[in-house]
Amino acid sequence: MLRYLTAGESHGRGLVAILEGMPAGVRVDLSYINAQLKRRQMGFGRGKRMQIENDKARILSGLKGGVTLGSPLTVLVENKDFSIEKLHNVLAARPGHADLAGALKYGFSDIRNVLERASARSTAATVAVGGLCRILLKVFHIEITSTVVSIGGERSHRGRIARIKQAMEAKDTVGGIFEVRAQGVPVGLGSYAQPDRRLDGRLAQALMSIPGIKAVEIGLGFGYADQFGSRVHDAIYCSPGKGFYHRTNNAGGIEGGISNGEAVVVRACMKPIATLLQPLDSVNIATRKPAQAAVERSDYCAVESAGVVAEAACALVLADLFLEKFGSDNLEDIQAAVARYRKRLKNKR
Repeated sequence: MLRYLTAGESHGRGLVAILEGMPAGVRVDLSYINAQLKRRQMGFGRGKRMQIENDKARILSGLKGGVTLGSPLTVLVENKDFSIEKLHNVLAARPGHADLAGALKYGFSDIRNVLERASARSTAATVAVGGLCRILLKVFHIEITSTVVSIGGERSHRGRIARIKQAMEAKDTVGGIFEVRAQGVPVGLGSYAQPDRRLDGRLAQALMSIPGIKAVEIGLGFGYADQFGSRVHDAIYCSPGKGFYHRTNNAGGIEGGISNGEAVVVRACMKPIATLLQPLDSVNIATRKPAQAAVERSDYCAVESAGVVAEAACALVLADLFLEKFGSDNLEDIQAAVARYRKRLKNKR
């Protein structure tokens, strides 16, 4: 089993992730992981924090000579803005954030205790460990990309930029939709046998766990709702050269909780960021009197960045299920198992 934990606060010393279950024998390119961290910081509409931090990952355990040992990998992304002990208390919760619910749940009188961990800054750790998984998947020619579908309802590049500029001028924020696509995923990842083993369920959970994500669809998604089955189900074909295949991919590469050999396609909706420079009405949690919501350093739009985080989240799920199917101890053993599986599928054609 591939599993991970992250730790760290937005303005703490740094973000830490431990990834357990990575097989021995995988050569790690740290520059590739750092490139993914850089991508997470990019995109029109990002705020001043991105100008302060220059995220770089350090791997503290699990490697020798740049090659995985099969033992847990510890990744550290240090914060340049390490000021958690100096920052002022936060008393007025931001609508749409974890502030109020978190403070009530844990009994805090200072909302900063919530927002430091609930911050999307934590996704830097996800991107770092996701980068390790992407390196493994690339060995087997599985590539993951993301694209912005729309921002504030606008689909063209010009329209999206204009929508973000509109939010900036109004001191507001704007959300949107992004798509993640995984090419080269083999048939057979996931299972219909139990709900928690379904690939689509695992991907949906991973994406919904990203801060700000409020909806996920796979393949055609909600587009299925107003169509007849004869118009949307992907017909099956077979040829000597290709074996079984589909000419369409409305299922998003997943049928019955199992990858079917087509590209895995998922989309997610990110809500507008909850921190507004023109704050909404709130309540002071100490006095319980009306107050304007707290204003923290934030972004105007982070949909493009959320797509990068989602790539990492999908990589973690796909790598876990890949290792579940083909073994997880040693890269050469996994490569042999994949070759045997592909040979079996070829013989079935």
